[in-house]
Amino acid sequence: MEPFTLIRPRTLDAAQTRALGAPAERVYKAGGIDLLDLLKEGLARPAELIDLRSLGDEHGQAMRALAASDSGWSVGALNTLAAISASALPQAYAALREAAGSAATPSIRNSATLGGNLLQRPRCWYFRHRDLHCLKKGGERCLADGGENKFHAILGGGPCHIVHPSTLAVALVALDAQVEIIGAEGPRRIPVGELFALPRVSPTAENTLGEGEVIRGVTLPAAAAGQRSVYEVAKEKQSFDWPLAEVAVALSVEGGALRTVRVALGHVAPTPWRAVQVEEALTGQAPSAELFARVAALATQGARSLGDNAYKIPLVQGLVRAALHRACDVPVPA
Repeated sequence: MEPFTLIRPRTLDAAQTRALGAPAERVYKAGGIDLLDLLKEGLARPAELIDLRSLGDEHGQAMRALAASDSGWSVGALNTLAAISASALPQAYAALREAAGSAATPSIRNSATLGGNLLQRPRCWYFRHRDLHCLKKGGERCLADGGENKFHAILGGGPCHIVHPSTLAVALVALDAQVEIIGAEGPRRIPVGELFALPRVSPTAENTLGEGEVIRGVTLPAAAAGQRSVYEVAKEKQSFDWPLAEVAVALSVEGGALRTVRVALGHVAPTPWRAVQVEEALTGQAPSAELFARVAALATQGARSLGDNAYKIPLVQGLVRAALHRACDVPVPA
């Protein structure tokens, strides 16, 4: 690990002024969980770490907020996963609480933040290996294509086949959340899905933040009448493991028919992946086990196995069915 200087600004303006001009030399830090790994692995060598937890201005207060608002709920970027998991978020947003409570270990959830979880870097073993020069690090090709690819993407991959590591992002996409970003030009809001970039846009970057920009928080829109949401995940082991695949579903039932359906998949694509075909097939239909079994296969339309990760196709379909059964309180057939 290279030496660095820790900077503790009191205002966001001071933090951003410090960060501008040398993005590789000065990086933001919140909980620092992923950053510490990157420092140890030699993938990050900043001269300065700018600690956002020291902010004491109105932006710092907003980044710690977790409360209902006129337009839904506001969740600041400095909230820990533990705080989100234990929060008073209504049942309509249960997918976010469940996703936060499933990640990592209790000690990590007490430190890791919403903003850091959204912006963590891929866990691909080729990318994380300091001696391998893969496409994401400026190399000529993705080493997972033709290599060991058990945990890599089946959807949206190429030319790099990473999977997006953020569990909270999957729930937030299903909940149609907006991300508030603060930069030199002022604040801007975008759908959370637009925060992330596919490798075909830029093999070396995973998000669309500009230089010096900071995530201040996310806004969950006002819930539809009768909205329900759930999160389902499969891991090789239940304690401290990365997901093999995950699914978040948000929907409402009105007049016996499914409405406002959103289905998001995680750890199967380089970004949180909307299962639009599933959403369209469900909307307007009466919830039933037969319907869920029929539409689950649509979740993996266009999937491409790299070889070792073919198991993810039936796994995702099973998780979609499980999430829909639980969200709609439909018994699973014996």
